[in-house]
Amino acid sequence: MNRHAPRRPVPRAQDLAARALLAVERFLHIEAVSGIVLLAAAATALVWANSSYASVYHALWHAPLTFGLGSHVVSQSLHFWINDALMTVFFLVVGMEIRREIHEGALASLAQAALPLAAALGGVAVPALIYLAFNGQAPQSQGWAVPTATDIAFAVGVLALLGRSIPASVRIFLLALAIIDDIVAVLIIAMFYSGGLDLSGLLVAAVGIVMVLALQRMGVGTAYAYVLPGAVLWIGLLQTGAHPTLAGVVLGLMTPVLPAPRHEHPLDIVRRAADFLVREGAADTGGTAAQARRLRWAQRELVAPVTRVQMALHPWVAYVVMPLFALANAGVTLDGVDLSVSSSQAVMLGVAAALVIGKPLGVVAASWIAVRLGWCRLPAGATWGGVVLVGLLAGIGFTMSIFIANLAFGDESLLGAAKLGVLTASTVAATAGLAWGAVLAARQRHKAGPQGEGAS
Repeated sequence: MNRHAPRRPVPRAQDLAARALLAVERFLHIEAVSGIVLLAAAATALVWANSSYASVYHALWHAPLTFGLGSHVVSQSLHFWINDALMTVFFLVVGMEIRREIHEGALASLAQAALPLAAALGGVAVPALIYLAFNGQAPQSQGWAVPTATDIAFAVGVLALLGRSIPASVRIFLLALAIIDDIVAVLIIAMFYSGGLDLSGLLVAAVGIVMVLALQRMGVGTAYAYVLPGAVLWIGLLQTGAHPTLAGVVLGLMTPVLPAPRHEHPLDIVRRAADFLVREGAADTGGTAAQARRLRWAQRELVAPVTRVQMALHPWVAYVVMPLFALANAGVTLDGVDLSVSSSQAVMLGVAAALVIGKPLGVVAASWIAVRLGWCRLPAGATWGGVVLVGLLAGIGFTMSIFIANLAFGDESLLGAAKLGVLTASTVAATAGLAWGAVLAARQRHKAGPQGEGAS
């Protein structure tokens, strides 16, 4: 007996709403869009901090935000909660991206990773040396790591604006280089920009890690269960003197890259649930609800946690966390940066020159040496023009560079000069990358033109 009711036509309004939601979801995962949102947030901060409402801008980020339960109260500025707490989510996504690439991506083998590894190391060393050439004395020298990082969101977003004329291998090369850059930046933060370690904090952090391992051992797959262990790890790292956002990297690297083994495969559960729904339909509402829960569980378990969580967090990081960070940190008051003072001038010029000149020089030179020595070769479809493009885009430092600047400088004048150097250099690097990318695209079209005419 066929118990399921005849299919009713979907109302037009409902159909349009579903299509609109799907379009919005696709829109939110376009790198170019997230880059534009980030740029808009940075521009807003810069204009706001230099307008007649500058006092409101600074007062907002220094306003205290308090969390507490009973006698346990934590009160910090809004700026602290954004830079030290909310950015942990950004670093969590970075850690998961590193984990995925090491497992099955561009960093899965030494042969694949050799070229981006060489390029990234060159793109870290040369900018640091150029910066130190301008700033050899303390406290300016503390900012040597500011121009060593690449902003993935901005760089990939700019590359996406160039369209399909740029080979996919160039995009993969840029992604791999930026990820290695992030690994180096995380190591730099841990080793050079953390205070003296407090062993009691390490014990608290260890408890958080043990809690994560215990949940994984028990097969707990829901991400919400890991919020408490993650918070314990964050508090532990904060107590140690290390930067607490490193908790995000640790959790990301611990996220499983394969679904947990189960007694019953999720596809078998889907098959049995579908069979039940076909047989019973709406006749057994209790059974239908139970099967719906099983379907949701199976859908979750079909995708590896590292992929599932990263996809869920991407819109939040791209459209909430990073724009808020930009809004809170890119507001450099130009009147407060006295470039007539030699130290501020040297910091700004050092950061700008290191990103605009040092990054492409380091990336291209290290790549050429690695290929020349036979350690690796250019990926299929990539040319040296593409390597130059990657080097130019690697000069977009923005998020990570500003983050390191906040750790490097306690002096507001030097911090403002460093941020101004990052913003200026990132704008120049993005413009130069777009211009060079347009030249490469034109060459590609010219090369393909005669073939297309012959085919027609």
